[in-house]
Amino acid sequence: MPHLLKPIFTIAICLLAGLTVQGQTVINGYATVTGISGSVLTLSNVNEMGDTFEDGEELIIMQMQDSVIGTNTGNNASFGNLGTIRSAGLFERVTIASHTESGGLPTTITVSGSLANPYKIGVNTQVQIITYPELGSPDYTTTSDLTALAWDGNIGGVLAFSVAGTLTIAHNMNVDGLGFRGAAANGNGSLGCIGATNYRVPTGANQGDKGEGIFRYTDSSHAAGQGHLLNGGGGGGSHNGGGGGGSNFTIGGEGGPGWPNCSPSAGGIGGIDLSTYISANRVFMGGGGGAGEGNNAGAQAAANGGGIILIKADEIRTSSGGCSGIGISASGHSVTSGSPQDGNSGGGAGGSIVFEANNWNVPTSCSLNVEASGGNGGNVAHGNIHGGGGGGGMGTIIYANTVPGNNVTATTNWGVGGANCYTCGLANPGGGTTNSDGVVTTPGGPLPVELLSFVAVLEGDIVSLMWLTATEINNDFFEVEKSVDGQKWDPVALVPGAGNSNKVLQYNAIDAAPYQGLTYYRLIQTDYDGTQSISPTRVINLEEEANIPLLVYPNPTTDYVLVESSAAELKQLRVFNAMGQEMTLMISPTPLSVNRMTVSLQNLTPGVYTFTTPTYQRKLIKQ
Repeated sequence: MPHLLKPIFTIAICLLAGLTVQGQTVINGYATVTGISGSVLTLSNVNEMGDTFEDGEELIIMQMQDSVIGTNTGNNASFGNLGTIRSAGLFERVTIASHTESGGLPTTITVSGSLANPYKIGVNTQVQIITYPELGSPDYTTTSDLTALAWDGNIGGVLAFSVAGTLTIAHNMNVDGLGFRGAAANGNGSLGCIGATNYRVPTGANQGDKGEGIFRYTDSSHAAGQGHLLNGGGGGGSHNGGGGGGSNFTIGGEGGPGWPNCSPSAGGIGGIDLSTYISANRVFMGGGGGAGEGNNAGAQAAANGGGIILIKADEIRTSSGGCSGIGISASGHSVTSGSPQDGNSGGGAGGSIVFEANNWNVPTSCSLNVEASGGNGGNVAHGNIHGGGGGGGMGTIIYANTVPGNNVTATTNWGVGGANCYTCGLANPGGGTTNSDGVVTTPGGPLPVELLSFVAVLEGDIVSLMWLTATEINNDFFEVEKSVDGQKWDPVALVPGAGNSNKVLQYNAIDAAPYQGLTYYRLIQTDYDGTQSISPTRVINLEEEANIPLLVYPNPTTDYVLVESSAAELKQLRVFNAMGQEMTLMISPTPLSVNRMTVSLQNLTPGVYTFTTPTYQRKLIKQ
């Protein structure tokens, strides 16, 4: 029996060593998801320099960008507005059941259970996975400053980890400026003062480029111009208009008007407000600033937005012996270098920080500073009005479980607009009223509904459908649907949800009339506000009744599992640990029917186990 995991001590060393970037440690691995088929993820752009993807370990899957611009693509002030949020920003934790490799890097990953969110793969989208290391055994104290790989358009921008026990923060964590990218510096050109004319145009000397945001644009005519690109700031117009600031929880600031005090303004429009959509299960990197328009030589690049930090621990504390102050930061960058006479560029927006902690223990002697602020726009060194860069919008800090006490300071400031000239006032700041606007105290974990499993089992001439949820927040109801072709869907059952729950719940439905041949099933979950998630499909073949696969769920689990297969398969069920040793005699099965049993795992220690029958093999994680 082959080993299912690398030795534990080897994994621990990799996690602690990580990848050093400018004196900080990267502890995550990253990959682009180029395809999703059920529970199988196809990968590219794999980077395992900080951590590796291993069977039995968790990862984060996150929709970084989606096709959310809708029909707002005309050359007018509506360009770059939000159509519908779709799946942008959604994320969840899943467990790696198995993977394939080529050249030492994973090419596909199969995850346990069903994906709870409908991730979109397409031309204007980007989905990535991030390793989610569990540090400590069970407690962990940081040994160095932590960071993430910078977002490069495909991967990066996210620092994520969990600690089963107590996390003692003794070092800084910083993803400042590692989010969506600011626009490159604009070239030199001038068409006179023509504000409010070019909202989306190709890259050129007379219009600054837009900052990057949650829409992955591929049309070259969308690259430049005053219109924002969702949460990416718009570019300054001709001539010497300032670039707009990026956005996240609040809007980015509009760039300065340009010479000679252009009216209508040639300043780039700041990114849009995403606060309506932000929650403990949907967060965004800060939008990049838009470039100012160059005319006098020396234009500057716009600033990047902040990245994302996801931390889960039973308790978070700092040193009881005192310290000089510890910081966790996901702020946007400011435009600071140089003092050009051109229109200057916009600041990056603050990113996102999510804490899942049941307890906090931060003494006065070692306070903790948490920040996700917007960056400042760039100043103009000129005697007449050109255009300072707009300030970046604020990011968000989310306390998903408990809120810490007075010794934790949470700051989400907006970025200040840059000076339009020596004495001409400032471009607009990022939006916001107070520096705590972006602090969210939302109860519950990272998913409104965390779906552990959704299975369809043929029992005689009916189909039994069952699903398990780990947590539920604002869950209104489930709909089970079926289809003969996977395209047109018919209702099977409507099942009320629990509303809010933090324990494993089981739901059931019956289809008494499956189609002859193939029947496809899916589960649609609907929140009170109408937000929906769609499960992967399950298939039953009425003509192959005996071919019931081996199902083992929930996975991961703590003390029991349900096992389903044909009667012949279940009679020969065997269980092995990660070292290949048979553990069958240590489990306690209880038959429920000829095709289903419960299995007690109370005699097994936590780890990875393999359930086998003559035809099938399934890996299970006991926590």
